[in-house]
Amino acid sequence: MNQLQGLIFDVDGTLANTERDGHRVAFNSAFEEARLDWHWSVDFYGELLKVAGGKERVEYFLHQYKSNFINSKDVTQFAAEIHQLKTKYYLKLLRSGAITMRPGVKRLIEEARKANISMAIATTSSLPNVIALLEKYLDLDWFEVIAAGDIVAAKKPSPDIYQYVLNKMELPANNFLVLEDSDNGLIAAKAAGLKTIVTVNNYTRKQDFSQADLVISDLGEPDKPCDVIQGNLTENYLNIGSLSKIISQE
Repeated sequence: MNQLQGLIFDVDGTLANTERDGHRVAFNSAFEEARLDWHWSVDFYGELLKVAGGKERVEYFLHQYKSNFINSKDVTQFAAEIHQLKTKYYLKLLRSGAITMRPGVKRLIEEARKANISMAIATTSSLPNVIALLEKYLDLDWFEVIAAGDIVAAKKPSPDIYQYVLNKMELPANNFLVLEDSDNGLIAAKAAGLKTIVTVNNYTRKQDFSQADLVISDLGEPDKPCDVIQGNLTENYLNIGSLSKIISQE
């Protein structure tokens, strides 16, 4: 029987509600500073999220919606510069407390730490953004591996970032659980042979999570139960006991 030895967390939308009120707002501030008359609405940003990675999202936007945009720099360089501006505004939002952790996240991570369960991060978010979030609400030292940004060439739904984490941690995939929030993340984790729990948000709620081992509204708290969307959860919130049951299932 498999035993729970490690947890791997996605970041954006999983640990914190960063997309709508964080990255989107920061992108719009970057556009304003760059004197671009672009504005990504809440709904439109949801469409752009099908592309993993901030720089890649800007490039996709240019190709699909601004094909006549004239700039002296190539698209990749321009996207990287806009993304760098965005990061400045995102970090400002994070440090102000405008971005908060999702329900149950801090509690579960603290439980895992006390139970000596190894933890890692696997995200397409840039490393400075990840570090700033962890430093504000958790502790960097709690995570053995932080795989972020461009640490692998192919981003989710490619399994590369999960394979990278597994190689670094030197533990078998069947002893890990992944926490994700999107279909791209689920596809990536499953392709790496990992059992996966999905915590949905407003942007991802209608995506296909049929391959997930459990789909819930959030991680929940003892006094604030989560909603089970798919699968079985004997408790009304996610804890180490319920994670162990999921990992032991054949």
